[in-house]
Amino acid sequence: MTARLLTTLAVTGALLAGAAAAQEVVRMGTEGAYPPYNFINDAGQVDGYERELGDLLCERAGLTCEWVTNEWDSIIPNLTSANYDTIMAGMSITPEREEVVDFTQNYIPPAASAFASTNPDADLEGGVIAAQVNTIQAAHIAASGATLLEFATPDETIAAVRNGEADAVFADKDFLVAIVDEDPNMSFVGEDVPLGGGVGMALREGDPRRETFDAILGELKADGTLNELIVKWFGEDATVYDLDEASGN
Repeated sequence: MTARLLTTLAVTGALLAGAAAAQEVVRMGTEGAYPPYNFINDAGQVDGYERELGDLLCERAGLTCEWVTNEWDSIIPNLTSANYDTIMAGMSITPEREEVVDFTQNYIPPAASAFASTNPDADLEGGVIAAQVNTIQAAHIAASGATLLEFATPDETIAAVRNGEADAVFADKDFLVAIVDEDPNMSFVGEDVPLGGGVGMALREGDPRRETFDAILGELKADGTLNELIVKWFGEDATVYDLDEASGN
């Protein structure tokens, strides 16, 4: 091999390495406490549906994901303060939130919220209902005749029911399924309640990367990849996308 060829290969390798090193980093904000959407695994890493989807979105966009955890009650203020670049944290798309942040299209279809309790006859209309603070579920209970008991984390809402502080918990049914399945004293009560416009990725207003992520989400819906991930993490009974609608047919 000639010296000129060796030099050319070395320069090419250096350019490729430099390009990889210069790849844009996107800081992905999440809660890390809302399985199967997001949680911290035994290795201390962010895991779950949103971790896998977020990494896939970054890969297709030619970006490098860096995951950041943040408590739920300050998750939007820390996005607008640029402490990270996106939120993927089981966040439902609502008009109120859209006044502060920009959302991609949803990556979880509008799904049910549900009540769970240790008492099959729990009073859902006039009793005490636990919900996580700053959620669409908390807003729903606040507007009902029940007494709202808010907590900072999802685990605290479940504990409130188990220790008798609350008559029931109201949350995303996808979150409650595993808890009800694993606890023989807990069961679903009352009727499911459809809320929100599905779960989406939030970015600061005007961030051009929203269009990039939105386009990739459209592709993942149309080719069935998103449905596969939803079933993987939420089970065979999860609500998925109609592929004919997603592909525009």
